[in-house]
Amino acid sequence: MKNPIESLNKIFDSRIRLGVMSVLMVNERINFNDLKQMLELTDGNLASHLSTLEQAALISVHKAFVGKKTNTTYQATEAGRLAFKNHLDALEKMIKNIS
Repeated sequence: MKNPIESLNKIFDSRIRLGVMSVLMVNERINFNDLKQMLELTDGNLASHLSTLEQAALISVHKAFVGKKTNTTYQATEAGRLAFKNHLDALEKMIKNIS
């Protein structure tokens, strides 16, 4: 049987990426500013973590215009949802093994 700690996904080691995925698991889609406000992050910090998640194909990015302003929204991909669920399952198993 695989050690639960080996099942943890390293991409979610970052509390910011963990937070982003947590928000996206309960929201179909969220825009950059709302996400930034919810997680209390700077533009640059959030953007770099979103880029990491996008490169790993865990989130998808949608850019549109609302009037003359750009509106960028993010959504968890099916692969992202599955990876995050597996990560949470591994954490739960690890906690149960400790207690």
